[in-house]
Amino acid sequence: RKEETDDDDDDEEQMITTVVDSTWAPPCITQPILIGADAVLHSGTKYFGGHSDVLLGLVSCSPFTSSGKSLSQILPTVQSTVGAVASPFDCWLTLRGLRTLHVRLQKQCQTALSLAKFLDNHAHVSKVHYPGLTSHPQHSIASKQMKYGWYGGMLSFEVSSEEMACAVAGAVKTIQRATSLGGTETLIEHRASIEPIGRVTSPLGLLRVSVGLEDVEDLKVDLDMALNVATRVVSS
Repeated sequence: RKEETDDDDDDEEQMITTVVDSTWAPPCITQPILIGADAVLHSGTKYFGGHSDVLLGLVSCSPFTSSGKSLSQILPTVQSTVGAVASPFDCWLTLRGLRTLHVRLQKQCQTALSLAKFLDNHAHVSKVHYPGLTSHPQHSIASKQMKYGWYGGMLSFEVSSEEMACAVAGAVKTIQRATSLGGTETLIEHRASIEPIGRVTSPLGLLRVSVGLEDVEDLKVDLDMALNVATRVVSS
């Protein structure tokens, strides 16, 4: 990308390399290279593998931009000299996961949107963050960049306090409390609890959810139960 900067004498053009981490929006939803990115990162451990059993990362370089072409020449040298390559078994597991990526993601996106709407109308939830909701400030941008009306399998929501959030995370039964995403099981985590002391950036009442492949009604029942239990515990 080019960025123009004002100077006292004349304008100066600077070439800026644009790299997008699109782990949360795999290629069947979003393709950043086609909208101008020089390179795209993916944690293959997440949606590509899809079964929480892979340790692998990927970089795709644009064949359309000068920075992308340059990176595509540099990265193989880094791999050969530093040894930053995945194991054959992890590559095989990722290829296996890619065969079902589209159908898994379709289910996860549909469930995530349904859960977001459910939580958005729940009495004990103060705010829901999901680009598929029309109330989300970047909904129109997401609608342009994300295909099929799929807005990803990740969402977060806020409750009244940190105590309430931790109680909700501890009360779920079907959903598992863990820090990961993109797998077959639905996970929940209290973000502020795992962020470094002194560098907590998440709202204290925020819970992050990675949607899996369970039945959406089972997940709604589980979240509703956890929210009601947490409300009673905190108010007692």
